[in-house]
Amino acid sequence: MPFELIDLPYAKDALAPHISEETVTLHYEKHHGGYVKKLNREVKDSVDAEKSLRELILTSGGKRFNLAAQIWNHDFYWRSLDPEGGGDPRGEVGRAIAGAFGSADNFKQAFADAAISEFGSGWAWLVVNPAGTLEVTSTSDADNPLTRGAVPLLTVDVWEHAYYVDYRNERARYVEACIEHLLNWEQAERRFTQWREKNAA
Repeated sequence: MPFELIDLPYAKDALAPHISEETVTLHYEKHHGGYVKKLNREVKDSVDAEKSLRELILTSGGKRFNLAAQIWNHDFYWRSLDPEGGGDPRGEVGRAIAGAFGSADNFKQAFADAAISEFGSGWAWLVVNPAGTLEVTSTSDADNPLTRGAVPLLTVDVWEHAYYVDYRNERARYVEACIEHLLNWEQAERRFTQWREKNAA
């Protein structure tokens, strides 16, 4: 089956004023959509056309890995944002963050540092690492934590196309806006709960 561009979980103007409708439209339709089109052309009439994005990420390299990973990362990014999100982490994941980082503020600082200090293009992540500990990490270009056996809970895209229209070269302001106003703590809670239930079995 051809890979498809997911539907956004909200209207294109829903993240404004923190991320504009212009940025979302450009990012979603041109960049994210472009990766989908390119991957479908790349795997057409090959055995990889029947694989999932996760399978391609874990079994392929080069162009196919980059395209599959960028689609997966963007799917995850849009779901990591919520027009009603941001603020302090809540629920079980909030308590786990307090245990791992000492406080919500310490987590926010660590997450912001990972996003701001990633050289060039990349991603900042909150993950459950293979040891079962919450961790903030960053990846370059198309890479993501699945290749390290980690379970992503949230991400912020720090490729320039994610913020340049709205913030120009001020990545730190964009990252702060995502953390304080847009991070989807309900998604993080769901994924953290799923991980705990799976590993408690």
